Amino acid sequence: MLRVLLTPRWLGWLALAAVVAIVCTLLGQWQWSRYEDKAARADRIEAHYEADPVPADEVLTQERLPTERQWTRVTASGEYLPDEQLLVRNRPLEGTYGYEVLVPLRLEGGELLVVDRGWVRNSPKGADVAPEVPSPPQGPVTITGWALQGEPDLGRDLPAGQVASIHLPEVADRVGGPVLGGYVSLQSEDPSVERPAPLEVPDTGTGPHLAYAIQWWLVGPAVLVLYVVALRREAGVGGTRAPREKKVRIWDEEDG
Repeated sequence: MLRVLLTPRWLGWLALAAVVAIVCTLLGQWQWSRYEDKAARADRIEAHYEADPVPADEVLTQERLPTERQWTRVTASGEYLPDEQLLVRNRPLEGTYGYEVLVPLRLEGGELLVVDRGWVRNSPKGADVAPEVPSPPQGPVTITGWALQGEPDLGRDLPAGQVASIHLPEVADRVGGPVLGGYVSLQSEDPSVERPAPLEVPDTGTGPHLAYAIQWWLVGPAVLVLYVVALRREAGVGGTRAPREKKVRIWDEEDG
């Protein structure tokens, strides 16, 4: 078996099997990391989504919102700045694309908190035409919602009043002042007025990543086992058979 293994052909197959096993292990680790990320996100949502709201200033500061504080249910009071409204383009809701509506809320302490009031459908005149958007309440208002991190900058140049993502530094430039390091996805307002459609409840599923990780981790050893089986078969190890009895012909018996 060792002599067969040391031939160039079987050494090449061994190298290929080792590479496949390593790749399968790495793919399994990648799927496992995705599973852990989704499981941690699901835990955060389940812990915070229906919890009693806390004052926004206990969660949101000028620094970026920590990941572990995402989906914390918060409440804040202030006045909306409707003239600084922004529309986030290409946002889906129930299979249809439209805009999410961002309106800064000037808090009682003077800070600006970005509030995502919900979703509106694209204008029938095209994506470059701003749709009709329900106005926010005038005067003092108290909001309740969920604190979220800002999004990456997509680097797109859009018409005035539109942004490609909820990238808070860009939003701050558009509204003419610094904003807090996270935004709020609106749940309710007091006083209550007509508002854009509420966003979908976040998905807490972890997907198939755990199953995929296990599958990849099983494929790697299976490849090595198949290599060993094939090598043993080639070398004839464990595959010897008992010698067949010599067939006696009739005329040989008669001669005997």
